This record gives sequence, structure tokens and C-alpha cells, in this order.
Amino acid sequence: MYKKINKNIILRLLLVLCLIGISSEKVFAGAWTQEKGKSYHRAAANYYYADEEYDMDGDSRAMAFNGEFTDFNLNYYLEYGILDELTVIGSVYYKMIEREDDFFKYETDGIGDMDLGLRYRLHNSNIGIFSVQGLVKIPEFYDEDDALPLGNGQYDYELRILYGRSLWPVIPGYMNLEAGYRWRAKAPSDEFRYLVEIGSEFGKNFYGRAKLDALVSMDNADNVTDDFGNPTSTLEYDLAKLDLTLGYHITTQWGLELGYTPAVWGEKTAKGAT
Repeated sequence: MYKKINKNIILRLLLVLCLIGISSEKVFAGAWTQEKGKSYHRAAANYYYADEEYDMDGDSRAMAFNGEFTDFNLNYYLEYGILDELTVIGSVYYKMIEREDDFFKYETDGIGDMDLGLRYRLHNSNIGIFSVQGLVKIPEFYDEDDALPLGNGQYDYELRILYGRSLWPVIPGYMNLEAGYRWRAKAPSDEFRYLVEIGSEFGKNFYGRAKLDALVSMDNADNVTDDFGNPTSTLEYDLAKLDLTLGYHITTQWGLELGYTPAVWGEKTAKGAT
């Protein structure tokens, strides 16, 4: 059961409504690059809650000792077109996380992992867009030795292939497919990641998208045990999430979005929803 929501939680949930983006006139994402000198910005407030976890067999169970984990965070995401074919991307979080059970309570806040990357468009024709993307995760803004750390404190390096295609004029929307490999330094296992996405316009002002976003552990962690800490940053785990978003075009440049992202399957990690 979800814990009783106090006034602070209500204020946080209200912030979830404030997902504001500056974007192009059409709803595209993924493999597409920004035009030279053009940019896309997204400011988001997110609230994650979990009181269950996936075990080694993928079965869900309650966290031990009536445990609960929450993550309220503010995120800024940027894309900027260096060239028509080359886009720089960046993302940073400010997090306020809390884990408690019948015996302990831990809280941590601060800047979490930062992502920096480049996306390069390889091909663009009537069959669709093919791109390649490189990304590095930077963990330099928090203490990985905290009782409840904001992340697991290691650098990640990712290479990803992306394919996107407009579905116009059949339907006013797009599809996007992604597959990548993430090398994780130090103890955690590497990951294979994939994403399936479809988005569409609903009339003049509304749009929506759905994503299946998944990662599969390569089971090559140096250590499969994990100290008490952040249940969403274990050393070796599988996780798939379903990301559902409804958006509204305030103008051709501004949009407002509301999203819901539950975990749908996994192993050895928290089972929650954003």
C-alpha cells in the first residue's frame, strides 16, 4: 500500500504536472537530430515510489521490513544542433531520495549523475533516419559512500544505434527503435539496452507517446552482492519500464506533458512507478 501522503508530498505531486518543453512543431524524438543552431529543452519534475522489489527470478515481493523508497527529482534535458547531422545532448538531475523501513530511515539530496553525449545522423531518406549516439554518465557531484547514495558512483559509457521513421500520412506520428550497449566501470555489470517508441498527434493541440524502455544485465559484475543503499542502483539487474505520456501544444514552441512510468518486469531491483 502507498504510504499516507502528507502536505509536502502533495506539493511534489503537483510539480509533476509541470513538465514543460520547448520543441519543434512536430512530435519527433529518438533518431532525429536538431537543425544547426536549433535546440530542444525540457524541464521536468518527477516523483518515484516503490515498496516492492523484483527477486532473482523476476517475481515481485514486498521490500523487507515494510521498506519504502521515494525519489523526487528535478531534471533538465537539452539537445542542441552543432550541425544538421550532429546534435549534442545533456541531462542533469537534482534528487531528493528517501529509504525507510521498520528500523532505519535514510535521506539524501543533491545533484545526481550527469549525462553528456553526441548523436550523429548517418542516413536520411524515405525509408527513415539512422543515427548513432555516444554517451558518458558522469558521477562527480555526490558521495558514493553515503548510506543512501544518489547513484553507484561509477562512469558509464554507452554506444547506441537509433532508427526513426515518420508515419505520415498514414497516421500523424512516428516510430523509433533503439539498441545499445553500456559499459559500466568498477563493480557493476554491463548492460544491453533497447527501446521501442511510437508517438502521434491527436488533433491540433494534443499528442502522445508510448515507450518500452528496457535494460538487460550482462551478468558480469565483479560482485553480485550489494550493501544497503539505493535499491534502484544495484550492481546487476534487469528492468523494463512502460513510459506513457500525454502532451499539449501551448504554442508551436511550448508544450506541457504529463507522464506515468511503471516498471513492468525486472530482476534484482526495485519495482516502482514514476
